[in-house]
Amino acid sequence: MSDLKALEFWLTDLSDRVIAGEDLDRDTALALTEIDGQDAILLLCAAADRVRHARCGDTVDLCSIVNVKSGGCSENCGFCSQSAHHPGVDSPVYSLKTPDEILAQARAAESAGAKRFCLVSQGRGPKYGGQPAQEFSQILETVQRIIDETNIKPCCALGEVTPEQAQQLAAAGVTRYNHNLEASENFFPEIVTTHSWQDRVATVKNLKAAGIQACTGGIFGMGESWSDRVDLALALRELEVESIPLNLLNPREGTPLGDRDRLSPYEALKAIAIFRLMLPERILRYAGGREVVMGELQNLGFQAGMNAMLIGHYLTTMGQPPDRDHAMLESMGLQGGEAPVPEFH
Repeated sequence: MSDLKALEFWLTDLSDRVIAGEDLDRDTALALTEIDGQDAILLLCAAADRVRHARCGDTVDLCSIVNVKSGGCSENCGFCSQSAHHPGVDSPVYSLKTPDEILAQARAAESAGAKRFCLVSQGRGPKYGGQPAQEFSQILETVQRIIDETNIKPCCALGEVTPEQAQQLAAAGVTRYNHNLEASENFFPEIVTTHSWQDRVATVKNLKAAGIQACTGGIFGMGESWSDRVDLALALRELEVESIPLNLLNPREGTPLGDRDRLSPYEALKAIAIFRLMLPERILRYAGGREVVMGELQNLGFQAGMNAMLIGHYLTTMGQPPDRDHAMLESMGLQGGEAPVPEFH
């Protein structure tokens, strides 16, 4: 039996077990990271795609974001062009957008086919005065206007929040909140030192306790090891995160990670497939960097386990037009909409 035939047999058995409800342990996940070569990685992707189809269906969850306040961030995240710690970076700087400006962008996102619309702000978060009290109140009021005046669901990504602030967000109608772990606990200090990984975990727990779904993921390609990627997936599984954005580092000139080489498309596919096998029922979302890293191979991400996509522009970089995204999904027999939300018991 050829090595590829043996690998295919093992992956088919493994995907069957995952579909039946088995959770992969760390050792098995690490064994998957040893798979190498395009043909072998495509077999891994096929196994992950079987799991995605069986556990999540064929609807691709579509969302869009708006940068409601940009630049001058107090945190030193090495990948981010908005940090005040990276003064040489050419990045837009502006204060909080008005409710009317944000509402107009929410309507545009709805017209483009997005089902959710996330209000993203720089800064450590309301917990530490990252947004003055009046700004937090204005965002809550804007959320309520979006609910009243559109059919798109508002989400937020404002940084760290207290339990009380999480309850305020829930009361305003926020049902999902983005707060990425970015990397494993082990690797996190290599990219951020102004706050800790545990600070981020605490906010995710505050949100979950308030009944808000967690949209929490990370970034591939910052210099992390395969074991770091596996440990991030395990942490997201333990936190019972519903939606997981998977960003592919698009290095920004002037940031500490600006000289990193981009991932190869096949390394990205391998990481996506392993996350699907480890997190079979979660919403895995194609996020920042997919156009520049994947290029003409973007569609393969959906054959590796993705079942969600951020459409439109990102925070400080441009995305491809939404009509191209819709055409890509249609060509694969997939449809944009709202993916089923996993339930935890």
